[in-house]
Amino acid sequence: MRIPLLDLKAQYLSIKEEIDQAIMNVLDSSVFILGPEMKALEKEIAAYCGTKDAVAVGNGTDALVLTLKAFGIGPGDEVITTPFTFFASAETIAQVGATPVFVDIDLVTLNMDLTQLEEKITSRTKAIIPVHIFGQMVDVERVMEIAARHDLKVIEDAAQAIGSEYRGKRAGSIAHASTFSFFPTKNLGAYGDAGMIVTNDADLASQLRMLRFHGCKTKYYHDEIGYNSRLDEVQAAILRVKLRHLDNWNEGRREKAKVYDELLADAALQLPGRDPLATPIYHLYVLRSEERNVLMERLTAGGVANAIYYPVPLHLQKAFRTLGYKVGDFPVAEKACEQALAIPCYPELSLEQQREIATLVKG
Repeated sequence: MRIPLLDLKAQYLSIKEEIDQAIMNVLDSSVFILGPEMKALEKEIAAYCGTKDAVAVGNGTDALVLTLKAFGIGPGDEVITTPFTFFASAETIAQVGATPVFVDIDLVTLNMDLTQLEEKITSRTKAIIPVHIFGQMVDVERVMEIAARHDLKVIEDAAQAIGSEYRGKRAGSIAHASTFSFFPTKNLGAYGDAGMIVTNDADLASQLRMLRFHGCKTKYYHDEIGYNSRLDEVQAAILRVKLRHLDNWNEGRREKAKVYDELLADAALQLPGRDPLATPIYHLYVLRSEERNVLMERLTAGGVANAIYYPVPLHLQKAFRTLGYKVGDFPVAEKACEQALAIPCYPELSLEQQREIATLVKG
């Protein structure tokens, strides 16, 4: 049998009636931009994350750009983040004219190594963007403590982590602002691009709403240069339906991860590491293997989809070569990029499929 890395069709079929009705309701209303579905979704996401406000935007990348812009971060400033993440985490820093500064990652969790964070702070540092990689939270309270000593802003990049927790607090609930991506493959995925920013700062939320709509508080009256980054009503309606199922889906992923942990306990590779204080949502189940290419070939030949996350760390990307980083600067991140491989892990996966995958993994 062929096993996809993620089965979005199976997920859709499980909630087809709800999704179809939600889309039809939007079409019947003929309200497509900045309408009631988006406003309702903002309230529901804020309640879900435990924040006072949420601002819907066009995608997760815009969520980061707009938040950096709203904090006044720009040319001459530095923002600290991880080199082991999707490109947007650092790309957005450069897009507002600031300079990305990287910190190596923890060997177990692959999240930012907080023991190295404070040494990267300079007089030019204005913010820290910790990334909750693969759905496992960083200790954001510790990041906030460090930031407070240096008067810095903290922006959680929670693109892969909605519903995850650390010491019982949900992703998005701790930092000055937090950003989410609802790209279709995320645990909470739209059927197109979509994003969200959550915060407890009412003034920040107001600024973000203005920035997402061409710098307007009142239509045709532009207080500043803004963006066009509005979450449309169809995507908002879809996300509202899926949000009702998210906790069950996340629990399903945790159950699948537990099965893999048992099936692969004796395999000659490294399983996903976990911080005991974290409750991950396993956006991805990522193995690490010295023989990754051999493992990839075996899985692919057996009909099991797999993917590398990530092939090149951000400090070695061509787009950042002017920053002057070189091979060896962040050895843990570099090694992870050489070894990491994601295998299927989602609620619709059957035990039979997991056993087949485990057999192929172990060779």
